[in-house]
Amino acid sequence: MNKGLIIKKTKEYVKKTLWGEATGHDWWHAWRVWKLAKRIAQKEGGDLFTIELAALLHDVEDWKFNGRKDSEINLAKKWLAEFGVDKKIISHVCHIIKNVSFKGAGVKNKIKTKEGKIVQDADRLEALGAIGIARVFASSGYGGIEIYNPNIKPKLHKSFKEYKAFKTTAINHFYEKILLLKNRLNTKTAKKMAIQRHKFVEQFLDRFFKEWKRKDV
Repeated sequence: MNKGLIIKKTKEYVKKTLWGEATGHDWWHAWRVWKLAKRIAQKEGGDLFTIELAALLHDVEDWKFNGRKDSEINLAKKWLAEFGVDKKIISHVCHIIKNVSFKGAGVKNKIKTKEGKIVQDADRLEALGAIGIARVFASSGYGGIEIYNPNIKPKLHKSFKEYKAFKTTAINHFYEKILLLKNRLNTKTAKKMAIQRHKFVEQFLDRFFKEWKRKDV
Protein backbone atom coordinates (compact mmCIF):
# COMPACT_ATOMS: atom_id res chain seq x y z
CA MET A 1 0.00 0.00 0.00
CA ASN A 2 1.61 3.22 -1.20
CA LYS A 3 0.41 5.72 1.39
CA GLY A 4 1.98 8.71 -0.35
CA LEU A 5 0.17 7.87 -3.60
CA ILE A 6 -3.14 7.37 -1.80
CA ILE A 7 -2.87 10.78 -0.12
CA LYS A 8 -1.95 12.37 -3.47
CA LYS A 9 -4.92 10.76 -5.25
CA THR A 10 -7.25 11.64 -2.38
CA LYS A 11 -6.20 15.29 -2.58
CA GLU A 12 -6.94 15.28 -6.31
CA TYR A 13 -10.33 13.64 -5.72
CA VAL A 14 -11.38 16.08 -2.99
CA LYS A 15 -10.15 19.06 -4.99
CA LYS A 16 -12.17 17.96 -8.03
CA THR A 17 -15.25 17.22 -5.94
CA LEU A 18 -15.31 20.41 -3.87
CA TRP A 19 -13.82 22.90 -6.32
CA GLY A 20 -15.93 26.06 -6.55
CA GLU A 21 -18.27 25.02 -3.73
CA ALA A 22 -19.84 28.19 -2.31
CA THR A 23 -20.80 27.40 1.29
CA GLY A 24 -17.39 27.64 2.91
CA HIS A 25 -16.99 23.85 2.76
CA ASP A 26 -14.95 23.98 -0.44
CA TRP A 27 -11.60 22.49 -1.46
CA TRP A 28 -9.68 25.25 0.27
CA HIS A 29 -11.45 24.49 3.54
CA ALA A 30 -10.48 20.81 3.22
CA TRP A 31 -6.94 21.85 2.33
CA ARG A 32 -6.64 24.13 5.37
CA VAL A 33 -8.05 21.46 7.71
CA TRP A 34 -5.54 18.99 6.27
CA LYS A 35 -2.68 21.44 6.85
CA LEU A 36 -3.86 22.26 10.38
CA ALA A 37 -4.29 18.58 11.26
CA LYS A 38 -0.74 17.79 10.14
CA ARG A 39 0.57 20.74 12.15
CA ILE A 40 -1.26 19.58 15.30
CA ALA A 41 -0.09 15.98 14.73
CA GLN A 42 3.53 17.13 14.73
CA LYS A 43 3.06 18.04 18.41
CA GLU A 44 0.43 15.52 19.48
CA GLY A 45 1.39 12.38 17.55
CA GLY A 46 -1.09 9.85 16.15
CA ASP A 47 -1.25 7.88 12.91
CA LEU A 48 -0.61 10.52 10.25
CA PHE A 49 -2.04 8.44 7.39
CA THR A 50 -5.43 8.16 9.14
CA ILE A 51 -5.34 11.83 10.13
CA GLU A 52 -4.60 13.02 6.60
CA LEU A 53 -7.29 10.86 4.99
CA ALA A 54 -9.97 11.91 7.48
CA ALA A 55 -9.02 15.59 7.23
CA LEU A 56 -9.15 15.57 3.43
CA LEU A 57 -12.40 13.56 3.14
CA HIS A 58 -14.35 15.00 6.08
CA ASP A 59 -16.56 17.34 4.02
CA VAL A 60 -16.83 15.58 0.66
CA GLU A 61 -20.58 15.20 1.28
CA ASP A 62 -21.53 17.35 4.25
CA TRP A 63 -24.91 16.57 5.90
CA LYS A 64 -25.81 20.26 5.97
CA PHE A 65 -25.99 20.48 2.20
CA ASN A 66 -26.81 17.08 0.73
CA GLY A 67 -29.57 15.82 3.04
CA ARG A 68 -28.54 12.18 2.56
CA LYS A 69 -27.78 10.26 5.75
CA ASP A 70 -24.30 8.72 5.94
CA SER A 71 -23.53 9.46 2.27
CA GLU A 72 -20.17 10.93 3.27
CA ILE A 73 -19.24 7.64 4.95
CA ASN A 74 -20.25 5.56 1.94
CA LEU A 75 -18.20 7.74 -0.38
CA ALA A 76 -15.14 7.48 1.85
CA LYS A 77 -15.51 3.71 2.17
CA LYS A 78 -15.81 3.26 -1.57
CA TRP A 79 -12.91 5.59 -2.34
CA LEU A 80 -10.48 4.05 0.15
CA ALA A 81 -11.47 0.47 -0.67
CA GLU A 82 -10.45 1.05 -4.29
CA PHE A 83 -6.88 1.52 -3.07
CA GLY A 84 -6.91 -1.54 -0.84
CA VAL A 85 -6.64 0.47 2.36
CA ASP A 86 -6.80 -1.73 5.46
CA LYS A 87 -10.38 -2.20 6.68
CA LYS A 88 -9.47 -1.04 10.20
CA ILE A 89 -8.11 2.24 8.82
CA ILE A 90 -11.21 2.71 6.64
CA SER A 91 -13.45 2.09 9.65
CA HIS A 92 -11.45 4.57 11.74
CA VAL A 93 -11.52 7.24 9.01
CA CYS A 94 -15.28 6.79 8.57
CA HIS A 95 -15.88 7.04 12.32
CA ILE A 96 -14.01 10.35 12.36
CA ILE A 97 -15.93 11.68 9.36
CA LYS A 98 -19.27 10.71 10.90
CA ASN A 99 -18.56 12.33 14.26
CA VAL A 100 -16.21 15.24 13.50
CA SER A 101 -18.91 17.91 13.11
CA PHE A 102 -20.45 20.03 15.85
CA LYS A 103 -24.05 18.82 16.27
CA GLY A 104 -25.45 21.09 18.96
CA ALA A 105 -24.35 22.59 22.28
CA GLY A 106 -25.90 19.75 24.28
CA VAL A 107 -24.75 16.88 22.08
CA LYS A 108 -21.96 14.72 23.53
CA ASN A 109 -18.77 14.43 21.52
CA LYS A 110 -18.26 10.85 20.30
CA ILE A 111 -14.68 11.34 19.12
CA LYS A 112 -12.39 9.25 21.35
CA THR A 113 -9.20 8.49 19.39
CA LYS A 114 -6.17 10.75 19.17
CA GLU A 115 -6.48 10.87 15.38
CA GLY A 116 -10.13 11.84 15.57
CA LYS A 117 -9.48 14.51 18.17
CA ILE A 118 -6.76 16.05 16.00
CA VAL A 119 -8.96 16.19 12.88
CA GLN A 120 -11.86 17.57 14.90
CA ASP A 121 -9.63 20.26 16.40
CA ALA A 122 -8.36 21.24 12.95
CA ASP A 123 -11.92 21.52 11.64
CA ARG A 124 -12.98 23.58 14.65
CA LEU A 125 -10.02 25.93 14.35
CA GLU A 126 -11.20 26.57 10.79
CA ALA A 127 -14.49 27.84 12.22
CA LEU A 128 -12.68 30.49 14.26
CA GLY A 129 -10.86 33.68 13.27
CA ALA A 130 -11.32 35.77 10.14
CA ILE A 131 -11.76 32.76 7.85
CA GLY A 132 -14.28 31.27 10.24
CA ILE A 133 -16.32 34.49 10.19
CA ALA A 134 -16.28 34.53 6.39
CA ARG A 135 -17.42 30.90 6.30
CA VAL A 136 -20.39 31.61 8.58
CA PHE A 137 -21.73 34.22 6.19
CA ALA A 138 -21.03 32.14 3.10
CA SER A 139 -22.90 29.20 4.59
CA SER A 140 -25.75 31.39 5.86
CA GLY A 141 -26.21 33.07 2.50
CA TYR A 142 -26.34 29.70 0.78
CA GLY A 143 -28.98 28.51 3.25
CA GLY A 144 -31.13 31.63 2.99
CA ILE A 145 -30.42 32.62 6.59
CA GLU A 146 -30.70 36.25 7.71
CA ILE A 147 -27.59 38.08 8.87
CA TYR A 148 -29.31 39.17 12.07
CA ASN A 149 -32.80 39.50 13.47
CA PRO A 150 -33.15 40.82 17.04
CA ASN A 151 -36.46 38.96 17.34
CA ILE A 152 -34.72 35.59 16.96
CA LYS A 153 -32.69 34.71 20.02
CA PRO A 154 -29.73 32.27 20.11
CA LYS A 155 -30.51 28.79 21.39
CA LEU A 156 -28.26 26.15 22.91
CA HIS A 157 -29.65 23.05 21.22
CA LYS A 158 -30.07 19.87 23.24
CA SER A 159 -30.11 17.47 20.29
CA PHE A 160 -28.79 17.13 16.74
CA LYS A 161 -32.37 17.07 15.46
CA GLU A 162 -33.10 20.39 17.17
CA TYR A 163 -29.82 21.88 15.92
CA LYS A 164 -30.66 20.97 12.31
CA ALA A 165 -34.25 22.18 12.44
CA PHE A 166 -33.95 25.48 14.34
CA LYS A 167 -34.29 28.60 12.20
CA THR A 168 -31.49 30.87 13.34
CA THR A 169 -29.45 33.82 12.02
CA ALA A 170 -25.81 34.14 11.02
CA ILE A 171 -25.00 36.21 14.10
CA ASN A 172 -26.83 33.77 16.39
CA HIS A 173 -24.69 30.96 14.97
CA PHE A 174 -21.67 32.50 16.65
CA TYR A 175 -23.36 32.07 20.04
CA GLU A 176 -24.88 28.68 19.25
CA LYS A 177 -21.61 27.17 18.00
CA ILE A 178 -18.56 29.28 17.13
CA LEU A 179 -17.88 30.87 20.53
CA LEU A 180 -18.31 27.46 22.22
CA LEU A 181 -15.53 25.79 20.24
CA LYS A 182 -12.50 27.16 22.09
CA ASN A 183 -13.49 25.32 25.27
CA ARG A 184 -14.37 22.14 23.37
CA LEU A 185 -11.05 21.55 21.71
CA ASN A 186 -9.25 18.30 22.52
CA THR A 187 -5.52 18.96 22.27
CA LYS A 188 -3.17 21.39 24.03
CA THR A 189 -1.76 22.43 20.66
CA ALA A 190 -5.14 23.40 19.24
CA LYS A 191 -6.16 25.20 22.42
CA LYS A 192 -3.12 27.46 22.13
CA MET A 193 -3.83 28.08 18.45
CA ALA A 194 -7.45 28.99 19.20
CA ILE A 195 -6.78 31.87 21.60
CA GLN A 196 -6.24 34.66 19.07
CA ARG A 197 -8.82 33.30 16.63
CA HIS A 198 -11.47 33.23 19.34
CA LYS A 199 -10.54 36.74 20.45
CA PHE A 200 -10.94 38.03 16.90
CA VAL A 201 -14.47 36.60 16.72
CA GLU A 202 -15.35 38.37 19.97
CA GLN A 203 -13.95 41.64 18.60
CA PHE A 204 -15.96 41.26 15.42
CA LEU A 205 -19.21 40.68 17.33
CA ASP A 206 -18.49 43.64 19.61
CA ARG A 207 -18.04 45.85 16.55
CA PHE A 208 -21.13 44.42 14.86
CA PHE A 209 -23.39 45.30 17.77
CA LYS A 210 -21.86 48.74 18.18
CA GLU A 211 -22.75 49.46 14.56
CA TRP A 212 -26.17 47.87 14.96
CA LYS A 213 -26.90 50.08 17.97
CA ARG A 214 -25.26 53.06 16.23
CA LYS A 215 -22.68 53.42 18.98
CA ASP A 216 -19.73 53.31 16.59
CA VAL A 217 -19.56 57.09 16.11
